Amino acid sequence: MSALIEIEDICKIYNPGENEVRALDGVSLHIERGEFVAIIGQSGSGKSTLMNMLGCLDTPTSGTYVLNGCDVSRMSDDELSDIRNQEIGFIFQGFNLIAALTAVENVELPLIYRGVGKKERKELSVNALEKVGLGHRLEHRPAEMSGGQQQRVAIARAIAQAPPVILADEPTGNLDSASSKEILEILKELHKDGRTVILITHDNEIAAQAHRVIKIKDGKIERDYQNV
Repeated sequence: MSALIEIEDICKIYNPGENEVRALDGVSLHIERGEFVAIIGQSGSGKSTLMNMLGCLDTPTSGTYVLNGCDVSRMSDDELSDIRNQEIGFIFQGFNLIAALTAVENVELPLIYRGVGKKERKELSVNALEKVGLGHRLEHRPAEMSGGQQQRVAIARAIAQAPPVILADEPTGNLDSASSKEILEILKELHKDGRTVILITHDNEIAAQAHRVIKIKDGKIERDYQNV
């Protein structure tokens, strides 16, 4: 069976010519279904560019990216948007919740864009919030919740329709240590449930929670190893 994610010799070049910047320089990477992977690197290493590629937020200058059997490396913005909706659940450092909506409404929002019917999307949203321990906060708005609770709403939003890939970009970056621990435990549970989890971080301690670590430096993969 082919890997869920197959990246071959991807380059991302900004300002081609004399002053070009190679944000990614010949990166090849396979991620199997059900893996828990951390991508780690310091600011400027290329990890954010790689995350944008993995999340279909950007396309490479050269090279190929096959996601779940579909070559996404040459797709238009509209096609990439459809792929993101179907294949990827995003968790961001900044939560990206809508202040005027309740927890359950925030989780429902992407399902509306996906054309999920009202009854089904309410069920999916409630189930996702219960999964992250927020079944009792369905009608609360973001301002009525702690940072850790808001991030749990964001995780529920990401997992509601069971996308193949969960892409978490510095998901504990705005949280205290207790909340960070809770979020990492939820990501581990999602992995145990069979989800493919990709965690983007600059923190070695957080990367150590994953089963596999890919270290990016100067736009290249410096190390790719299993955590024992």
